[in-house]
Amino acid sequence: MTPNGAIIFGLAVIAGAVAARQFTSLAIMLALCAAFATIELRGRAHRALALSAAIVAPLAVFLVVVWVGVVGRSPDEMAAGLSGTRTAALVYVLTICLRLFIVALVVQLLVMRFAHLTPLHFIRRLTAPLTLKKLLVLTLSWIDTILHAVDRSRTALVTAGIIAPGMSFQNAANGWLLVQTVWLSVITIALGRLRDKWPAENTLARLDEVLAAPAPPLTHGDWLWIAAAAAAVVMAQAM
Repeated sequence: MTPNGAIIFGLAVIAGAVAARQFTSLAIMLALCAAFATIELRGRAHRALALSAAIVAPLAVFLVVVWVGVVGRSPDEMAAGLSGTRTAALVYVLTICLRLFIVALVVQLLVMRFAHLTPLHFIRRLTAPLTLKKLLVLTLSWIDTILHAVDRSRTALVTAGIIAPGMSFQNAANGWLLVQTVWLSVITIALGRLRDKWPAENTLARLDEVLAAPAPPLTHGDWLWIAAAAAAVVMAQAM
């Protein structure tokens, strides 16, 4: 599978999940994700399932409390002026949560599918304008720097006694200082790279050479998964 095929497949699945209005339609998209995980990842999808469930769980709890516990009926029943049932509200909550679960799951599955590639190699194989490719590479190169800036700023503020290392009301009062410190650190680092580091290392010219290679064409596997996603979307919309 190529990165271009993976992106087309992922966008098709996400579009199908967003457009689906019924629980059965979402079940079709979920079955497609399960087939992709089984064939492409060969049993290594448990981490993607766990992470997707962890993402959806807080929303599911909140929606159950609001719609099932408090409101007691679905939005369609409210719009129709019906008294409604908690069962219909539960179905509505499950539909919303399953939609989000599918979106999170397909993203995680595609990330795991290309875990053997570095971000640079993945972006190099995309069919996209060279400027966009360079922007993606340079943006991703800042992630570790930003995380380091967060850790360094937090350590400095904890040492100065401005925020506490654990849960504290002091953090609620002074947390904005951490945000401001991290923001100033990131801006300083970004300016230093743009003005000094990247020109000295001729980074942009080197990226032009690396990213200018043509992207590989879609494989038969790509077309099969794209066709399967299109068929699943049509079936989901027909139900």
